[in-house]
This record gives sequence, C-alpha cells and structure tokens, in this order.
Amino acid sequence: MTARVGLIIPSSNRMVEDEMNHAFPPGVRAHVTRLRMTGDSRMPLDQLLPRVEEAARALVDARCEVVAFHCTANSMDEGRGGEERILAALTRGGAARATTTATAIRHALDALRARRIVLITPYTQATTDHEAEFLHEAGYQVLHAKGFALAGSDAYCATPSQFWRDRLIEAARPDAEVYFLSCAAISNLGIIEEAEARLGRPVITSNQAVIWDTLCALGASDRRGPGRLFAAPAPTPQREPVGA
Repeated sequence: MTARVGLIIPSSNRMVEDEMNHAFPPGVRAHVTRLRMTGDSRMPLDQLLPRVEEAARALVDARCEVVAFHCTANSMDEGRGGEERILAALTRGGAARATTTATAIRHALDALRARRIVLITPYTQATTDHEAEFLHEAGYQVLHAKGFALAGSDAYCATPSQFWRDRLIEAARPDAEVYFLSCAAISNLGIIEEAEARLGRPVITSNQAVIWDTLCALGASDRRGPGRLFAAPAPTPQREPVGA
C-alpha cells in the first residue's frame, strides 16, 4: 500500500526531487506539480490562489492524500492570513490534508518547543526580513536574520551544502533555541546532523520540515529523517496511520 504526498513547487526549483524524493520512507511516494510563481513570474496572492487550487486538483487526481504548497517565501509572503488563504485554496482543490512550507515550519518549531530562532536564507535581506516578520507574527522571536542575496534559482541550486553548514556555524548564538535554514531550492539535508552537533541545537530546513509535516499528516509509522526534528513528538494524526 502506497501513501502519496503532493508537492506544489516553483517551476524553477530543481532541488526538491533530488533532496526530497529519496528521503520519504518506503511506502510513501512524492508527486510534484510546478507553477510559475517566482522571479519574473511572481504575482500577487490573489492571482496565484486559483492556480494553487487547480494544481491541488491535479495532485488529488494522482491520489495524493496530503498536498503541500512548498515555497517558503511565497507561503510567508502575506503573513498568517496569506498562509490560511493558501491552505483554504488547497482544501477547495480537494486536498484531504493540506499544508504549506510556512505551516510545516510552525509545526516543527512547536514540536521542538523552540521560540528563539536564528534565520539563514539565500534570499535578499529584504525577503529574509519579511520571513522574520512572518515568524514574529506567528509568535516566535528571531534573534538574527541573514540573507546571502544569491542570484536566483540557478545560484540556489548550485551552491554546495557545505556552504550552508558553514553559514549556520558562523551564526552560532548562545541564546538560540533553533536554527532555521530557509528555502526549498537549496541542498542541505545532508548537513543537518553535522550542523546540529556543532551548534548543540536543532536545525530545521524547508525541505526537511515539509517531509516531516506531511508524514505526520499521513500518520506514517516510519518517520525517520535527518535531525532532531524527526525525534520530536508529532501532532495528532488526522487519519489512520500508514503502515501501522
């Protein structure tokens, strides 16, 4: 029996399949639908939502039991209200269980009981600060927020994971409870545990959090994955556990 996760991602993202497909446990498959929604194709949420709904319908056609809108910056762009509107669009599209990257990050922070955050991104400082505003609105304290202003998706995908490990370690703070490495288009699953060992704190990333959150939504009995997050208690499953 196969459980299916649907991921709606920006069309320019070439990292999600490489990072995420092999990270789901046996019995869970990921299916991807792309939308043009970043860079020159960026649009207001009002214009994006009908396309999100249609993309959800396509993934429901593929029998996906949970559908995630997986773009960190877009899911945080209009605050908690924008996040709720995206979740509503996924539900209108027929998703039995819906999440966004922003939702997954909030769930991960709550599961880790972490409130004081160091935020690292490949984005401009303005976009990074906007993500920090979302986190503040959601009830967290961002102690430090640093964007590295890489030149778009090509640069995001080409940057080696060791770069992000080193940036996390450079940002170490004694008062941080968690380190959040944001963006679905960067490679980082392989450095999470090393960074956690060096920092002495949990590290969460966009792709890691969405894997964990969708497995929790499925009630999957096998939730192995990189980092302390996968040892954290899951939210109450919304359906009968997969593989139980």
